[in-house]
Amino acid sequence: MSDQASRLEAIAQRVLSRELTIDIAKQCLNPVPGEGDPKAVIMFVGEAPGAQEDKLGRPFVGASGKFLGEMLESVGMTREQVFITNIVKFRPPENRDPSKEEIQACLPYLIEQIKVIRPKLVVFLGRHSMNVFFPELKISEAHGHTIERTVTVGDLELKDQVFLPLYHPAAALYNGGMRATLLEDFAKVPAILQRINQRL
Repeated sequence: MSDQASRLEAIAQRVLSRELTIDIAKQCLNPVPGEGDPKAVIMFVGEAPGAQEDKLGRPFVGASGKFLGEMLESVGMTREQVFITNIVKFRPPENRDPSKEEIQACLPYLIEQIKVIRPKLVVFLGRHSMNVFFPELKISEAHGHTIERTVTVGDLELKDQVFLPLYHPAAALYNGGMRATLLEDFAKVPAILQRINQRL
């Protein structure tokens, strides 16, 4: 196991041990630390696990996860090549939005995961995960446009990190037009990576 893989596994074990004292950590069926390639170039960050994720302990395995898989395929990628996680690692009851307290409690896990993986591109799936890093942005205006800046979240400083906000895949399940928008935005990913690589 590589150093990155063992460090990620240690973070996952802490999530799975439910060391946090927040209610959702005690009440959920299965914590969902995240999964994927420890050396992933792209990291996808959603909001919180839903019912299917809670049942299986894996991120994005329900209908929206299936669509995420389709989007990855559309640019010639697989789930195994990326890292997928959420801001909040435990399902809030009835799929309600996570509270500020729940986000703050879980954020250190995500920050550590980003520190270990050091992805070239962080993709936000939905406004909630984007707003944790960029509270001032509106997803309707920011989607599909890269944001490149140094960000400080908690004790993490990401220098010149590239972010890409997208609508949440779940939005496409209820809205056909949104599906087309998501696929169109997602199609920009290879060119964005190429641009990042040329700069490095």
